Amino acid sequence: MELNRLVPDFELPALDGRLYRLSDYRGNIVVLNFWSCECPHSERADKEILPALAGWGAGVALLTVASNKNESIEAIQFAAEARRLPVVLLDEDCRAADQFEAQVTPQVFVVDSQGVLRYRGAVDDASFRKKVPSRFFLFEAVEALLRGDLPPLAESAPFGCAIVREI
Repeated sequence: MELNRLVPDFELPALDGRLYRLSDYRGNIVVLNFWSCECPHSERADKEILPALAGWGAGVALLTVASNKNESIEAIQFAAEARRLPVVLLDEDCRAADQFEAQVTPQVFVVDSQGVLRYRGAVDDASFRKKVPSRFFLFEAVEALLRGDLPPLAESAPFGCAIVREI
C-alpha cells in the first residue's frame, strides 16, 4: 500500500454481523488499527487511542481489524467489549492485512477524508527497550489532518506482535 495514494476499498464483517466498507467513511479521517485480542501492545494502544478518539470528534473513525487466524470469535468479542472498542472488523482470511501489508499488531494506517493513505506504522515510539512512549505518531498524524496539514511523519516502523496468518 503506497503512501499518498488512494486506498482501494474493502468490505469486512464486524462482530455484530454488519458489513463495513472503507468507502462508507469517505469524508472522515479513518484510523485502521490492525489489532489482536491477545497482544499486550494492542491492549496498551487501545488505552491510548480511545480517549484520543473521543477528543477528535465525529470527523475521525476508528476501524479495528482483527486478522489473527489463531484468535477465536469469542476471545475477540470478549476483548472488544472489555476495551469498549466501537467497531471490530473480522479479517478472517487476512485479505485486508495483505492488502495493507500489515505485519504486526497494533499497526495503524491513517486515511484522510479523500481516501488517501497519509500515515502508516506504529501508534507511538514504544519498543522493547522503551516501555513508556514519549511520542505518539498516530496522534500527530490525525491532528495534522484535522488542521488541514500533512502528518509531520508519514511512516514509522511498526512495533508489536506478529499477525498470525496460518495455524
